[in-house]
Amino acid sequence: MAILLFPDTPTLTYHRHSISLTPVRWSSPATTVRFTTSNAKKSTTTQDTALLWYKNDLRVDDHPALIAASKHKALLPLYVFDHRILRDFNEEMFELILYALKDLRDSLKDLGSNLMIRFGRTESVIQDLVKEVRAANVYTQEEVEYDSWLVIDKVKETLGDVFLEKDCPKISLWGSSFYDIKNMMDIPLSYDEFQRLKLDVHLPLSSPNLPSVVPDLAWGPLPTLNDLKEFMDESPYKLKDSWSLIKNTSASYVLQNDRILMSDGGTNSQGSLNSLASQITKKKLKKSAFITKQGNFVGGGTSDVLNALAAYLKYFEGTARDDWQELHERLRNAETREGASFGFLFGPVLQLGVVSGRRVYNEAIKYEKDRNGGFLSPFGGIVFWLQEVKWIPQEDILLVTGGGKYAVMGGEGPAILLVHGFGAFLEHYRDNITNIVEGGNRVWAITLLGFGRSEKPNVVCTELMWAELLRSFIVDVVGEPVHLVGNSFGGYFVSIVAGLWPALARSVVLVNSAGHYIPGYSSVPPSKERKPTGIAWLGARGLSFYLRLSFRNLVKRCYPTKTDRADEGLLNEMSYDPGVLVVLESIFTFDPSIPLNYLLKGFMRKVLIIQGMKDPISDSKTKVDVVKKHFKEIAIKELDAGHCPHDELPEEVNSIIREWVVNIESRPGILEQTASDGNRIAAI
Repeated sequence: MAILLFPDTPTLTYHRHSISLTPVRWSSPATTVRFTTSNAKKSTTTQDTALLWYKNDLRVDDHPALIAASKHKALLPLYVFDHRILRDFNEEMFELILYALKDLRDSLKDLGSNLMIRFGRTESVIQDLVKEVRAANVYTQEEVEYDSWLVIDKVKETLGDVFLEKDCPKISLWGSSFYDIKNMMDIPLSYDEFQRLKLDVHLPLSSPNLPSVVPDLAWGPLPTLNDLKEFMDESPYKLKDSWSLIKNTSASYVLQNDRILMSDGGTNSQGSLNSLASQITKKKLKKSAFITKQGNFVGGGTSDVLNALAAYLKYFEGTARDDWQELHERLRNAETREGASFGFLFGPVLQLGVVSGRRVYNEAIKYEKDRNGGFLSPFGGIVFWLQEVKWIPQEDILLVTGGGKYAVMGGEGPAILLVHGFGAFLEHYRDNITNIVEGGNRVWAITLLGFGRSEKPNVVCTELMWAELLRSFIVDVVGEPVHLVGNSFGGYFVSIVAGLWPALARSVVLVNSAGHYIPGYSSVPPSKERKPTGIAWLGARGLSFYLRLSFRNLVKRCYPTKTDRADEGLLNEMSYDPGVLVVLESIFTFDPSIPLNYLLKGFMRKVLIIQGMKDPISDSKTKVDVVKKHFKEIAIKELDAGHCPHDELPEEVNSIIREWVVNIESRPGILEQTASDGNRIAAI
C-alpha cells in the first residue's frame, strides 16, 4: 500500500484535514494501543467494562477484539449507523448489512451478550455510552479506508477532549492481518521480499465465552430497510441529484446512447441497455445464499456464508442441493475470467467482515488438502484470491478509496487531478505535486486500481473501467470539477472522463497521451464484451518475463534527455504483486479506437497537449502535425523530452500546468461553456 517518498517530506492537506506523507500516527490525547492475535489470547482478566465498537467486522468467529474484550467484567457490543461510514453503500449493501447485523445480534445473544444499535455520529454515541457504563477500554478494528479512518480519529479526539487523562478510556485497535505481526512496518514493500519471509498464517480463532451484559440499557431495535433508507436520505453527505446521476451511469451506456442517437436520432432508456434489467427474476429458493432483492451477492450471517463457501469449493463435485446448484450457476455466470467469480460473489460479505479472510483461507486449504490426500492443489477458483489476500503490504498508507491509493496536497485554489500511465503509480508525479500546489492549487494524485501498490482485483480491466474509477473519485473524494492531467494511458482515461461527463472537468492536459486524432470521425463503434483470451493469457506472461529482464532499459529510453531521472527510486517501484498478470492482460484488450478528438468534441478550447517530441513509444511529430492542422483550438507545448516529460523535465511542465490553470480560471466564458455543456447523460 502506498507511502509517498519525497526528498523533502511536505505536508498534505485534504479539504477537511491535514496529514503528513510520512507514516501516519494518531495525535489525539486518548491513549491508543494496537494488539495482535497473540495479544488477544494472552489478555488477562480485568474488572473493568469494555465497549466493542463493530464496523466492518460483523461476526463473533475469528474476532481478536471480541476475545480480548471477553476478559473484562462486563461487555457492551455496539454498532452505529453513521452517515459517514455508510454513505457509499447502495441499497443491496444496506440489505446485506441488516442481515449480517441480525445474525451478529443473535450470535452474541447465544453467547450471553447482546448488540446495541444506535444512529448518529459515532463519537457522540460512544462518548455518552462511555460515561454511562464507565467503560475503561474501547475496542475497534483499525481501518485504512479514509472515511472510517477519520471517524476513528474523531472518536479518539472527542474522548480525549471530554475526559481527564486519568479517566479517559484506552482505545485498542486490532488489525485483520493474516499474520501475527506487531509492527506492520516490518513487512517489506516488495512482494518478492515478502515471499522470502515465509510467514505462517495463523489459524482462525473460535468465539469466546462472553461476560455478562451491562444491565439496564436500551439496546435499540434493528431498523428495517425502509428505516435505513430514510435515515440515509437525510445524510448531509448525500450527492446532489446531477452528480448522483453521473456516478450511477456507466461509461459504456453513455457511449452507446451516443451511437444510437447519432445513427437514427432515436432515444433509448438505460433499462434497455442494462443486461441485468433484462434478466428474468427467478423464484428465490428457501435456503438461497442470495438473500437480497437483487440477489447479486452471497449474504446472510457467518454460518450462511460458510455454507455458500462450502458449495463454492465443491463446485466440481456436483450436488443435489438446490441452494448449492443455484450458487454453482451464479459461479459460472460470474466467472468472466479464471477465479473472478469468488471476488464477485463473496466480496461484499468479506468487506463487511461477516467472515474473516483467515477463516476463508483456512476452509479452502483444508478442503484442498482433504481432496488431494493431504496435498495442496494449485488449481481451483479460489486459489487466485488466496494468493492475493496473503500479500499484506504496509498498512501505513496515505489514503485509500475504492481499492486505489491517492495523495492530496494544498488548502485552497483550483482542484487538479494527476493521473499516471500504464505501469506507473502516483509517485511518478514525485516532483510535480509540491510545485503545482505552490502555484495556489489543490492537487490530487491517484494510483489507479491494478497499478503500483493499489489493489489488483481479478477482473477484466478496460479503459472504461479506469475512466469510471476516476469519475467516482472526482465525485466521492474531490467533490468538485477538476483540471484533469493525464500521462500516456492516463491521458486517454481522463479524455474519456471529460468527454462522457464534462460537468466533472474544468480542463484537460494531455501529457504524451495514448490515443490518436482522426479528422471527421463521427461514430461510436458498437460495444463488445471484453473477455480474456488465450492470446492475452500467453501474452501477459511473456510480457511479464520480458519486462523483468528489460524494463530498466525500456524506462531509461523514455527519458532520452535526462536518463538519470529514471533512477532506482522509480525503477524499484515496478510491481510484481499477485494479480499483476491480470492487468498486463488488459494491454491485449485495451481499445483506444475512439479518437481523442471525438471524446473531447465541444471541449477543444479547454485542452492542452504537452508533448515530449523524443517519445520512443509514439510518433510525436505526426500527432502534433495532425492537431495543428485540424484542431486549431487545442493548445500545444512541444518539449525536448521523451514519453514522461512531467518527470523528465518537471520544472518546465509544472510551470506550463500552473500557467494553464491560471489562464483557464481567468476566462469565465470558457468555464461557463463547460457548465452549459452539462454531460451527455442529461439528454437520455
